[in-house]
This record gives sequence, C-alpha cells and structure tokens, in this order.
Amino acid sequence: MPEVKKNTDKTDKLLEKAERHKATSYDVAELAGVSQSAVSRCFKPGASVSQKMRDRVMKAAKELGYEPNAIARSLITRRSNLVAIIISNLTNLYYPEVLAQLTQCLSDKGMRVLLFALESESKADEVLQQIWPYQVDGVIAAAKLTDDQLSEFDKRAIPLVFYNRFYTSHAINTVCCDQAEGARQIVNDLVKAGHQSFAFIAGPSDSVVGNERQEAALKRLKQLEQENVTLINGGFSYEAGEGAVTTMHDKLGEFPDAVICVNDMCAIGAIDGLRHDFGKKVPEEVSVVGFDGVGPAGWSSYNLTTVRQPVGRMTDAAVTMLMERIEDAGMPPEKRVFAGVIIPGNSARLAED
Repeated sequence: MPEVKKNTDKTDKLLEKAERHKATSYDVAELAGVSQSAVSRCFKPGASVSQKMRDRVMKAAKELGYEPNAIARSLITRRSNLVAIIISNLTNLYYPEVLAQLTQCLSDKGMRVLLFALESESKADEVLQQIWPYQVDGVIAAAKLTDDQLSEFDKRAIPLVFYNRFYTSHAINTVCCDQAEGARQIVNDLVKAGHQSFAFIAGPSDSVVGNERQEAALKRLKQLEQENVTLINGGFSYEAGEGAVTTMHDKLGEFPDAVICVNDMCAIGAIDGLRHDFGKKVPEEVSVVGFDGVGPAGWSSYNLTTVRQPVGRMTDAAVTMLMERIEDAGMPPEKRVFAGVIIPGNSARLAED
C-alpha cells in the first residue's frame, strides 16, 4: 500500500507541475518510468519501440497533456522535417494522385510537405527563393530546372529528386516513367490496327514530359513510314483537347484515323469535341488515345485507351531515394526508370494480339 501512495503522490506532483508549466518529455519519462530517449522514440514515426512501452508512454503523455514540440526537436536535430514539392500549374489530374501518395509516404516517415506551384516550368527562380528560407531537408521536383538552379542545391547541400523528369547530361537523382517507350508502343498498336492518318495534339512548349511524348510518337510514325501526320498545338487541359479538335478540322477539313493526345485530359476533351461538335463516332470513325492513366480515363463515358504510369511504385521510389539522401548526403546519384502499361479501352481501335 505505501508503494501505491508513493506512485500516486508522484503523479499528483507531475500533474500539478504540468498545470503550471507545459509538460516536457522528461516529465512524461518520469511518470512512465522510462528514459527520455524512449519517450522520443515513441513519438518518432517508424521508430523501433515495443507496444507495451508505447502504451505506457502515451498514457503518461495523455495524463500530462504533453505534445511534442516540432520546432524544439528541429533545433536539436538540425532538421526541419520539411520536404518541398515543386510542380507546374500546367500539370493535370494526374498530379493530385501523385501529390496525395507523396504526402502520405512522407508523412509516414515523419516529414511534412510544402507545395510550390510554378506558373510554368520556365519560371522556377522565384519559387526556389521562396523555398530556401524554410530550410527544407529535401526537395522533390516535377519540373525542369536549369544548370544554375541545380548548382544552388549543391551549394546548399539540399538533396533533390526529380519526379518524371529525366536528365541525360547530369548525374541527378531521378524517378520517371519511360515516356518515349510508352509513346512508341501506342503508335505501334495503332499502325498495326490499320490506321493510316494521324494527328498528335501537343502539350505546352516548355513541358519536358509533353515534348518527350511528342518527339517519340512522331519519330516512331516516321520510322513506320507514316507520312500523313499532322501536329496540332494543344495543352494538358480538357479545354485544350476540345479546342484542338476544332483547329484540326479547320486545318485539314476532315479528321485523321487516329488522334494521339499528349495526356488523358486532353484526350477526354478531344473525344467530347469529336462527338458533340462534329458528330463523329469514337472509335468507329476516329480513334483517340491518351497518356497517364488518370481516374477519369476509366469513366464509362470515355473508357480511354491510354498508357498508365505506375504512380504508386514511382512515388515510393522517389520518397525512398530522397530519405536515403537526407540520412546520408554522400550517397551517389541514382536514376530509376519505370515502364508504362497500355490500357486498352473503348476509345481506339487496336489490333488484337
């Protein structure tokens, strides 16, 4: 009985102290009967700690009203636990899925995300000036950066991983889908199915991904001796795809057998433009294909034929690559390339295997 009273007295004293001053991890450790480092481990995502220990610490923390101080921890560890993600405003519905998965993966590792959107990929300087004051631990960029901008990361010793951007001239950490191979595959299937005239609806002129898809598709069509090919300026949006159909009609006076779109949202806009503005049947009269594999591509009204990117595997790889370099700045650069998968839908006539 005296031992019970002793423990009760200690609890009462700690609770009284917590009422006067904000409880600390040392108070929690004393009440739980563990070390302060054990308390820290219990509040660190992914740290190795037994369930019994965690339950004891969390019970003590709840009694004392303790919450870990992220700012104080960052001063001790000299890490902000912040990761900046850079994307372009010209991106599309594909990126919310990417952002959601990146945020979840980083959160699971105790990191918080700061999102920075570029007006276009050619305007990164002002965004980088916004990022530096946050003292971020690392950056994931879904946008192209110049040599001078890359040098700034080296000077500041901030790990950088590119998402879906591939550099052949630099040794840079990169996770990407093979845009060129996906474009070649879809062209092969369309030609094999007997299509003889083609249009490619392009993306923004400063989009690295859009340009890679465009160049690969046009090059493959040329290799397959397809000469009836038209390039139409478009964009990543639904409106761009719909508008490109009108431009196509004004330019050609008719429609090609197949329309290859720079991404899925553009393709969905093109389908609606063909159907509703010109009364064309898709795919009976015109085949339409996209690229990305976004959610709306699978809607029954479109059931788009597209090249799906392995978003889950790519985001896991990007986060893993970044965290490894946050922990060990000396790790060498790494490039990981993932293959896209053609998803046959009802928007294009493809040859049966």
